Amino acid sequence: MQKLIFIKYGELTTKKGNRNVFIKKLTNNIKNILVSLNYTMKSDRSRIYIESNDIDLVVEKLKNIFGIHSIVIAYKVDNNSDTIINSVLELVKNESFKTFKVDTKRADKRFMIHSMDFNKMVATKILKNMDVSVDVHNPELHIKIEIRVEGTFIYFNEIKGLGGYPVGIQGKSLLMLSGGIDSPVAGYLALKRGVDIECLYFESPPHTSVQAKNKVIGLANIINKYSGNIKVNIVPFTKIQETILRNVKEEYIITIMRRMMYRIALKFAKKNKMQVIFNGESIGQVASQTLSSINVINNVCDIPVIRPVACMDKLEIIDIAKKIGTYETSILPYEDCCTVFVPKHPVINPTIDKCKLYEKSFDYETLIDEAINNIEVVSNLENNYDDIL
Repeated sequence: MQKLIFIKYGELTTKKGNRNVFIKKLTNNIKNILVSLNYTMKSDRSRIYIESNDIDLVVEKLKNIFGIHSIVIAYKVDNNSDTIINSVLELVKNESFKTFKVDTKRADKRFMIHSMDFNKMVATKILKNMDVSVDVHNPELHIKIEIRVEGTFIYFNEIKGLGGYPVGIQGKSLLMLSGGIDSPVAGYLALKRGVDIECLYFESPPHTSVQAKNKVIGLANIINKYSGNIKVNIVPFTKIQETILRNVKEEYIITIMRRMMYRIALKFAKKNKMQVIFNGESIGQVASQTLSSINVINNVCDIPVIRPVACMDKLEIIDIAKKIGTYETSILPYEDCCTVFVPKHPVINPTIDKCKLYEKSFDYETLIDEAINNIEVVSNLENNYDDIL
């Protein structure tokens, strides 16, 4: 018997003519995630097969890869009925159970025994050799046998994968990443739909700390386990923010600041051929996320801005953050530039005309170009951020 892993595609099977493109992208993503391990891999239109001496470690890494419906640890044998039956008996003797069910799928029609008949043959062999019984409704052990052209696969359990699309199949986009709870979740959800993301973070030293920057890099590092390809672009925002403080009425500070951030994100995205901007805005959560504010702030963009958590409440977002491992880092008490200058009474119904009037009081185009030209890029994330705890 040969122990191996095979991967079921799930949603990718609906892609018909484009199916091979999706599978190729998924196999490339798997190679990137498993780069440090020894393994062999092959794929076809139905499965990806992986052999390795580190099966448990491979499975743990596969659990973080989008585009995988389920992961199966299986045992491969020849398509000989006696070999299959004897192999099943050998394997189940190592399992602890009192009831079982056999489920055979006969994809290779050259195997002459029909599935129902073969189920009975396997069950009879087990019943004669073990003190157990059959329960087709609620078995303790579900024995699955797939008889395919390339061999027969015996397994007991399927490990649920993340589903979604392989990262990168939808192209690349920009994520406006902060140190809060919402934007890392937005990044995770973008990755799930096959979008390869690059992050943009705004820092404002000395008003924000090194710990705040490391916190954001730490968050990027956590969601990078679902991608393996994330970079963080750190924008020096101090000069722009201080200029806004000198020239803008207090209640409009956040609105103008967000418009500047969007302008920088837009310019950066276009420069790097990114078609869409993602962020973690949730409707009504703060003053800059009322519908009026979103409309006025979004006005500076002429490419789509997608807000994956827009219609979620905070508890729903927190649940996802805990599931993906970002929550504990997000709640560390290091303020970023979105929170250090929040006015007591920010405007919740800003107007575009007032924003344009305030923006005429300073040369924001020059400030934006200067900020973009001095972006710090952080890649190889696991090797480039300090312990922030």
